[in-house]
Formats: sequence, C-alpha cells, structure tokens
Amino acid sequence: MGRTPNFCGVILAAGDSSRMGRDKALLPWPPSALADTFLSAAIRLFFSHVDVVLVVAGKNEAALAPIVYANGASLVVNPDPARGQFSSLRVGLQEVLNRGRDAAMVTLVDRPPVRMETIEILESAFERATTRRKWAVIPEYQGKHGHPILLGREMMEAFLKAPETSNARDIERAHLSQIEYVPVDDPLVAVNVDTPEQYASLPPPPSS
Repeated sequence: MGRTPNFCGVILAAGDSSRMGRDKALLPWPPSALADTFLSAAIRLFFSHVDVVLVVAGKNEAALAPIVYANGASLVVNPDPARGQFSSLRVGLQEVLNRGRDAAMVTLVDRPPVRMETIEILESAFERATTRRKWAVIPEYQGKHGHPILLGREMMEAFLKAPETSNARDIERAHLSQIEYVPVDDPLVAVNVDTPEQYASLPPPPSS
C-alpha cells in the first residue's frame, strides 16, 4: 500500500518511564540490537505509510531529538507532560491540524512496532469506515483495544475540545457510535511495556 498524504503519524513519547527506570523510547529493539530503539522503529514503520511523523516529547526532548531528526521525523514538545498522556495527545493532534492534515495515525512509544500488515488493514478499514461517517478506527486483539489508532478530523476535534481534565477513554466512550473497532491478528497492538520484566519477556520480532 502506498503513502497516504493526508495522514500524519503521531508518536506519544513524553512519559517519564518511572516504572521502567529508563526512557522507554530509547529501549533497544530488538533487545539485542544497539542501533535501533522503540522510537526509531516506530518512526520507520509510520514512514512506510505517511509522509509526516510527529514525535511528542516532554522533558526528554534533548535525549530524543537525535533519533527523531536522524529518522526524518519532527519533534513537538508538550510544555507540561506532568498533565499526563492525554495532554500529549492533544499537543500532537493540534500540530496535525496546524499542518493542514485531516487524519492522524497515533501510537505510543512504549511498545514494539506492530506488523506492516496491521497498518494496511487499519488504513483500509479507515477508508471504508469514513464512508459510513465513522470518525476513528481502533484495533483490537482478543477483545483488547490497542494502537495505532486512526483518527479523522471530527475525532481529533473532539479530543481537542474536551476539558483538560478528561482522558482519551472518556472521549472514546462518548463517541462509541462513531468508532470502528477492527479485529487484527497481531498481539502487539495491545502490548504495553512498563517494567523491565515486561520488556525482557517480549517475543523477538518476526524474521524479515
């Protein structure tokens, strides 16, 4: 599948990684590698389908910048990451709109990248869903919702207009009828890596 110019990739990477003890964006991926990280792998995956990738950083801006720029992405800074992940999402989505884009592909940096086929399935589902006036596509694996999520302009505006005290799940619940949930055969959509033990237990990536 070719690039989709109207999509803008957004990677949320502003967390403090307190339970991991080191920045999850910088974790080697695969663990035995030295040259690749969760962040660089996520950027490259998105660039296979979009032409702009935004990485939302926080206090870790200086540490992430070399990887972001070396891989052709752009850096957006959440001025107050202590407000939580929803604030980073809003910072990223506002930048998507500022750049004149009308759709976003959003993921979290604390996970291995999903399969290429998963992105293709979600993009195709989004194209079909928008003809039925759906605002977003969210993958699910064995009943668990995950990332990346694909958002149209209406859903982005819903996130941006919500009170700052809201969270993404609140907005999702308020717009269930506008969301398409897409089953995928990819456990990585629902994986979060918060601790060293979870990182150590990750399966290796499939051989190319």
